[in-house]
Amino acid sequence: MNNKIKDTWYYVVIQNPGISNEHFLGYSNQETETTFVPAFKSKEIAQQCFLLMPKDVMNEKYEIQAIIKEDLIDQSQKNGYEVFLLDEKGSIIKKIS
Repeated sequence: MNNKIKDTWYYVVIQNPGISNEHFLGYSNQETETTFVPAFKSKEIAQQCFLLMPKDVMNEKYEIQAIIKEDLIDQSQKNGYEVFLLDEKGSIIKKIS
């Protein structure tokens, strides 16, 4: 019997994938003074919400990628971001980190 714990994966939007300034797409809320990375349970939900997100498609490239929860939290916190799970309409479901 395999007692291995299954990894939890989330989908995030990567800005400028594959180049030196690649990073998670993050947002700041001036009212709550919160900076966060939006995460999603599926690629389809991420794609639907991405259409509604503010972004600079003229100067930046974006790609939706899967990432293990622990890596997402670690990298986000190193850069001063929290992580929130969002639905397809951009509403916060819960805080992940």
